[in-house]
Amino acid sequence: MSDEQNGLFASVDALLEQAAAPDALPAPAERKRLREAAGLSQDQVAKALDVRRETVTGWEAGRTEPRPPARAAYIRLLDGLADRFPDPAAPSGSMPGPPAGPSVITQLQAPAPPVAPTTGPATPMRLPVTARRLAPQKTVAAPAADARFAHGPLAVVDGDGAAYCADGLVLDYPLTDLPALVDWALGEAKLGAARLHRSGKDADPLIVLTASAVQRLGLPAELEDRRGLRLPDNHPVLKQLTKAQWKLTKRGFGPWARVYRTADNTRRQCVQFAVAPWGALDTRSWGMADQLPPAELARLLSTYAARVLTPCGSTAVTGLELMTALRPPTRAVKDPATGKWVSGPMPGSLSEPVQCAPPEAPDGHPAVAALYPRFHQRTPDQVLDEEAYQWARPLTDEECMKPYVVGIDVNMAFAAAANRLTVGLSAPVQVHRPVFDAKLPGSWLIDLSHIRLDERLPSPFTPHGERPTGPAWYATPTVAYAVELGYSVTPLEAYLRYEHGPYLDAWYTRLRDAYIATMADLGVTPGMPEDQFLAAMAGYQQSDPVLAAVLGAVKATVKGGIGKLRERARSGGWRPGEAWPALARPTWRPDIRAAVIASARINMHRKMLKLATHAGLYPVAILSDCAVYASDGPSPLDFLPYRDGKPLPGGFRLGLSPGMVKHEGTQSVLWAEGLLEEHGPDVNIARHIKTGTVSGQDEGE
Repeated sequence: MSDEQNGLFASVDALLEQAAAPDALPAPAERKRLREAAGLSQDQVAKALDVRRETVTGWEAGRTEPRPPARAAYIRLLDGLADRFPDPAAPSGSMPGPPAGPSVITQLQAPAPPVAPTTGPATPMRLPVTARRLAPQKTVAAPAADARFAHGPLAVVDGDGAAYCADGLVLDYPLTDLPALVDWALGEAKLGAARLHRSGKDADPLIVLTASAVQRLGLPAELEDRRGLRLPDNHPVLKQLTKAQWKLTKRGFGPWARVYRTADNTRRQCVQFAVAPWGALDTRSWGMADQLPPAELARLLSTYAARVLTPCGSTAVTGLELMTALRPPTRAVKDPATGKWVSGPMPGSLSEPVQCAPPEAPDGHPAVAALYPRFHQRTPDQVLDEEAYQWARPLTDEECMKPYVVGIDVNMAFAAAANRLTVGLSAPVQVHRPVFDAKLPGSWLIDLSHIRLDERLPSPFTPHGERPTGPAWYATPTVAYAVELGYSVTPLEAYLRYEHGPYLDAWYTRLRDAYIATMADLGVTPGMPEDQFLAAMAGYQQSDPVLAAVLGAVKATVKGGIGKLRERARSGGWRPGEAWPALARPTWRPDIRAAVIASARINMHRKMLKLATHAGLYPVAILSDCAVYASDGPSPLDFLPYRDGKPLPGGFRLGLSPGMVKHEGTQSVLWAEGLLEEHGPDVNIARHIKTGTVSGQDEGE
């Protein structure tokens, strides 16, 4: 392009900027829809417009409006996206009539007037009772309507023929058998959700079966097969499905099941079932969701579906599926030879399964079995051990004189670590005696035992916090931190991935927005004064138990999704050295999991080092994303350092956003000393700081 043409374009841009009327921008919600439809992250938009990501967040939330010179460019971007991704809910010029649908559709908004008593047999009336119960509850604003999914992503069905959907909607569904329910879900129910990426796929309808529905449909109240967690193949209900030409996936019909037919040329024919009395909604992720009334359960799951993704298994499975939904492995490309559209790899996505490097493989992996004999205990120079912190030390005499130990917990620590993290997209390449490059994702064999830090701090290079004793394998973020601290590094060997990118950025943004929106509904917002933030956090879970359960599920989705990147083999005949099904997924990537966890651990150490260097504060225990400090008072405000009324730059900051911290719990120093005396020096008080009681489960998020 010539300089003259560049000058003309610059002049046109200036005219466009001047001509941009205040109403030239679409509504904030539409700005976000267009960006997400294109699969763009806020970081990408911000970089293109030369603004901060927080600025784009403000534009999409409606808190601020773009100003010149970015305004005209932003309008041009949105106009271009609007041409490619028109709003499916936009009016077509005529007033639409009422949508065709089920025979009974009830919108629960306000209590119905009392009904005069009648003589004769009573007719069940669900509406008045349910409406009175739901009227005061908070609801989530529905996204732009898609006529195909007019009634939301899912329905919770009971044994009386009522299907509870999003926004208080109640539909009638057929009570005859399971095949009829499948046909209804794919037809007149109008359930499902639109794809999150233009190259992705729409979410299948989800039907949640309550205990009464299970009984009515002829299913057992409990699964007899507690190991396989599936109905026997000769069960009468499964015979009904087979007779109606419906199929099941290999996992059969269990707590989470998919019923499908081979897709035709128009749309997928697949319905997902979650059987609540069979344990589909794990209490560790969903709290007491399975004990909620159907309408409240529908509100919980619909809110999660709108903000994250329609549940498609455990929160861990859903977290992994969200990665694929936001960055599909393939897209439609035109074959230059034939001119036809074919499936091709999506740039920036995980498009095909790749072999991991031997040190990245977990025990039992075929690559490990090929190198080492069975039951061999691999040493640090043979295995990549990037895990979260589990470290504690005895209190000093000075710390024992303080009255309290106070725990602070990093919000969404793994999500924050995934943000802007460059990860490998291709198979690893083995390199001997490489020069370290912090921009290259991979695993490095390096001796970091020469790095010595204050013993009151854990080592940043090991999950147990002890200094390395020799060469060991590390992910790129760990080695980069050693360089950041000013130490020289000389890698002996590496497995590097030369194709890389910010694969998890869109995933982080989606989950961060879900977390922030849910916390706002619970009365906690970003930017609150710290004392108000601590007060709000102390009671937010009691303000709305349903939304509190949504919040717990969002957090579990983060941790579970990262964990699923290195899913281990399950029982059922598997033997060490044999491949297992998860290895065939493009998203089976232990190297990405290691990079995220390493980044989270390094982020923790960087902030702890800042407090130690500038305020003389040292943690006494760390468990994953929770750090415990001795304190003169019971609040984090009593020990976190401030300068000129502001938190110490680079240290821990109280607040809502991912990466900031909240109050995890406070106990007395006498309690901590008693715990150490009773259970020995190996006890980690960070594990028990929240409740003060010793239990077998980790505390925290």
